[in-house]
Amino acid sequence: MNSKIVLRALVTLLCLLCSGLASAEIYKWVDDKGRVHFGDAPRKNQAVETIQLEVNTYESVSYDDVEFAEPSVRKPLNQKITMYSTSWCGYCTKARQYFTSNNIPFTEYDIEKNPSARRAYDAMGAKGVPVILVGKKRMNGFSQQGFENIYNP
Repeated sequence: MNSKIVLRALVTLLCLLCSGLASAEIYKWVDDKGRVHFGDAPRKNQAVETIQLEVNTYESVSYDDVEFAEPSVRKPLNQKITMYSTSWCGYCTKARQYFTSNNIPFTEYDIEKNPSARRAYDAMGAKGVPVILVGKKRMNGFSQQGFENIYNP
């Protein structure tokens, strides 16, 4: 057998075996003084609770009502852009920097600091940030190419 094939098979098998080690759990417990603690390993002789974490930023981008066009026929539209964001979100920062550096006017609402923005965000059924509205189109998450596809149809 070809040594490259054998090496690839071994590396693949090793990766599959080690993939279980990459997952981590968070444990919560209360000490004798009533203080709450969190850690990556359960405490001996302590009642612990396993915590399931939910990440509330989008890793990938999804679109609603998006039609894609060839880049050569795109023309920028003067559409209202609204972004629902948080101050700590990395994708929100990327979107903000992209809009600013490309002189694209937008309105931003921080859903943690503005109660009416949070109500509007909740009414959309949004689950993560950023949520970017371009006219009547909605983008969950941010990527430059994804934004350009809905901004310059």
